[in-house]
Amino acid sequence: MMKLRVREAHAADVELLAQWARAMAWETEHKRLDERTVHAGVAAGLADPAKARYFIAMHEAAVAGHETIAEPVGTLMLTREWSDWRNGDWWWIQSVYVPEAHRRQGVFAALYRHVEQLARATDGVVGLRLYVERDNANAHRTYEALGMKDAGYNLLEAEF
Repeated sequence: MMKLRVREAHAADVELLAQWARAMAWETEHKRLDERTVHAGVAAGLADPAKARYFIAMHEAAVAGHETIAEPVGTLMLTREWSDWRNGDWWWIQSVYVPEAHRRQGVFAALYRHVEQLARATDGVVGLRLYVERDNANAHRTYEALGMKDAGYNLLEAEF
């Protein structure tokens, strides 16, 4: 029997999370990220919860009676944004990645429900947000099926 469990990531996960971040950047934007920079960024996020919190979905399967094996099958990162309009924090879902072999199996939904439950139980959190590539129709459908809606904003940036 196989089930999904979501756990908070820890320092031992840095290699996997950095690998997945690079894979996600390539798949979604055809960007090759610098391996050392991404590794350092993930390590910094894992070391400082004020920067980021990472969660990993694990497929768990019972084998040989009581032994359980667990395989990481997806991740997301949370960051915070202060809203003076609402006197609270938006939690931003970022760095979502599910390896292709595990897509369309409820992995992201499990991650989303986990952080949604945490957000609703945390004083001062006003909601969840994420950004998504305009042309990623599959992602749009997935997020909308979980109750998210277009917030009516375009994202602009000045990268340094």
